[in-house]
Amino acid sequence: MGLIDHSFEDNFITTNIDKVLTWARYSALWPMGFGLACCAIEMMAASAARYDIARFGAEVFRASPRQADLLIVAGTVTKKMAPVLRRLYDQMPEPKWVLSMGSCSNAGGPFPTYSVLQGVDKIVPVDVYVSGCPPRPEALLYGLMRLQDKIRKEGAVLRKSRVIHVGETEPVVVADRG
Repeated sequence: MGLIDHSFEDNFITTNIDKVLTWARYSALWPMGFGLACCAIEMMAASAARYDIARFGAEVFRASPRQADLLIVAGTVTKKMAPVLRRLYDQMPEPKWVLSMGSCSNAGGPFPTYSVLQGVDKIVPVDVYVSGCPPRPEALLYGLMRLQDKIRKEGAVLRKSRVIHVGETEPVVVADRG
């Protein structure tokens, strides 16, 4: 009989720290909304009682990038707004993720002009794309679930940098089902 036999009752769980940290990261995402156009209304609707983004652990939209780990870019990003977006992304602590919401954020939308950024991935690395114009709140929730799956697969080991090179991990693309 060992020293620790029957000394912990039935309430003792063993696991490794990587699994605990990964569980905490995908269960409690703290989003910062960067709403610029009509997609922002759908993002706000996703946090209302009907769709309840809180079920996925992302209920409180943070006002400061220093408190957020998920940046949701929703709407048309102009070239004048791009440096502001990059500054907010740089102020977020690691690990951090980006969800691009809507056709304008993904690829410029119906605005192939000199002033509109043709994809937010030219400024920040995007982890999940949610398509639609504007995407419904269900599509945002589906994109959030795909991001949680991606975090679950990554594990808790931090990467040195968020620079995505050609041929590395591809971002998740979510099609609008509405």
